Amino acid sequence: MINGIGFSVNPVLQEFITKKLSKLAKYNEDLQSVTVTLKLEKDDAVGNKLAEVSLSVKGCNPVFASKSSQNFEDDIDELYDILKRQLIKLKEKNS
Repeated sequence: MINGIGFSVNPVLQEFITKKLSKLAKYNEDLQSVTVTLKLEKDDAVGNKLAEVSLSVKGCNPVFASKSSQNFEDDIDELYDILKRQLIKLKEKNS
């Protein structure tokens, strides 16, 4: 699920996020759902685009990460790497 707070997420961005984050499933087979929240911070400063991702993993607390930058694509790229590491650690811990 992808939510834009205060704006509509365009289809190109939705597709990019869906494609990128769907790859996380291969790192933990207990991954149940992915929720993405995109926000535009009120100021016009560089890095005013905030992306938050919450992963629901069977039998575990949700996995969460957030990132701010100049564009949502950069946020999602960095969050992918962060969440991948968290899912791998969680899988190793529960094995």
